[in-house]
Amino acid sequence: MANLETTYLGLKLKNPVVVSSSGLTNSVEQIKKHAAAGAGAVVLKSLFEEQINHEINNEVDGGQGFDYPEAMDYVREYTRDNSVASYLNLIKEAKAAVDIPIIASINCFSADEWVNFAQEIERSGADALELNVFRVNTDKNSDAQEYEDIYYEIAETVSNVVSIPVAIKLGPYFSNLVHVIDRLSVSGAKGVVLFNRFYEPDIDIHTMTLKSAEVFSTPADIRQSLRWVAIASSKIKKADIAASTGIHDGTAVVKQLLAGAAATQICSAVYKNGPAVITRMIEFLEAWMEEHGFESINDFKGKMNYRNMKNPALYERAQFMKYFSNFE
Repeated sequence: MANLETTYLGLKLKNPVVVSSSGLTNSVEQIKKHAAAGAGAVVLKSLFEEQINHEINNEVDGGQGFDYPEAMDYVREYTRDNSVASYLNLIKEAKAAVDIPIIASINCFSADEWVNFAQEIERSGADALELNVFRVNTDKNSDAQEYEDIYYEIAETVSNVVSIPVAIKLGPYFSNLVHVIDRLSVSGAKGVVLFNRFYEPDIDIHTMTLKSAEVFSTPADIRQSLRWVAIASSKIKKADIAASTGIHDGTAVVKQLLAGAAATQICSAVYKNGPAVITRMIEFLEAWMEEHGFESINDFKGKMNYRNMKNPALYERAQFMKYFSNFE
């Protein structure tokens, strides 16, 4: 029988299928279902500083008798502490309920809260911490370096105050992604997740209002992450690469492992098909390994990454003109 164990962020996973941060991982009941289906680990839904502040503002705006600053300060502190306490309890309860790694996730915009949340999460027993970092740079007077420095500073600051491994979940919007990942690894990050699937805007032409675009990924969305997992895994040695977005079946899991991923994070596939899709992915991976004579993940992980390809340019431009000339 093939050995599906892998290592991600220094954590031993029984297999590389990880349920990513989402509403799927915001309760112990759901986490238990994912563990029972065979998931190698789960990433808890992010603790959002922005959401906490929104809840605080709602309490303050809707409150009565807040004529005194002390009263508003109390409400702000109470709401913040209550939200954080609920998240910390989720970590503790999940750790007690399942025997797979529990990776916490946070999204902040103020320096103090990155540190405060991280330290409290570590004390609650999380096995690792994923930093859900996303900045939209709309300042025409700023340069790319200023934008990227935010990521390095967050990675370094958080890594310096906790002993659990830290991963950074990135978007694809960098001019030199490999350089960014390398700098993050130097700054203390033990891994990166490629890629963060952001909520994208759409326009309703009938009401002329902004709305959310399609939330779920499709199998076709694997193309972007596959390319960069293959490139980054061949060039970055100090950080694990986790693949995310577009992983909907066992074939996609195998592809990302061949490209060099240490783990694969799934979300939309579970929303659409339930926890049973986790089991099917794992069974496919095991059957594929046995069919090809691989005894462990390390026997083939990265076998088709950028470094190991005879023509690595295929990952750069995908031979655009040559590809289409085949159909002439």
